[in-house]
Amino acid sequence: MSTVTEVLDSSADRVWGVIADGWLYSGWVVGASRIRAVDDQWPQVGARLHHSVGAWPFLIDDSTSVTGMEPKRELKLLARGWPMGEAEVLLTLESMGSAQCRVSISEDAVRGPGKFVPKALRDPIIGVRNRETLKRLGLMAVGGAGGNG
Repeated sequence: MSTVTEVLDSSADRVWGVIADGWLYSGWVVGASRIRAVDDQWPQVGARLHHSVGAWPFLIDDSTSVTGMEPKRELKLLARGWPMGEAEVLLTLESMGSAQCRVSISEDAVRGPGKFVPKALRDPIIGVRNRETLKRLGLMAVGGAGGNG
């Protein structure tokens, strides 16, 4: 798995507030273009959000589901983006006091054509994307997204 870790200038509660609002997913996840629907139970295990990936007019509708969750600490996802495939994603949060938290995101392709890209090529691409994802997540948390204002 490709893993990226950043210290964000926001509390773990604020960061979790952004993650827990499925309607904000496309604002911080690089590649997600829009959210079409979010299960009421998000981010509970089994809940899904329905998103589109790509750039208009070349959008693909698919979904991401929660496979594991510990509130304010960990979220495991199965992200789908067919025809590219599926990826397992693990987000972990570690509080560093009231003003910062360490967030890690680990991801790897598990099904589809993306799985056949050699790991030596796949990991750096995922890493670059997820560094930007964490930057966006941090900015949204600092800005008060997710009811944290």
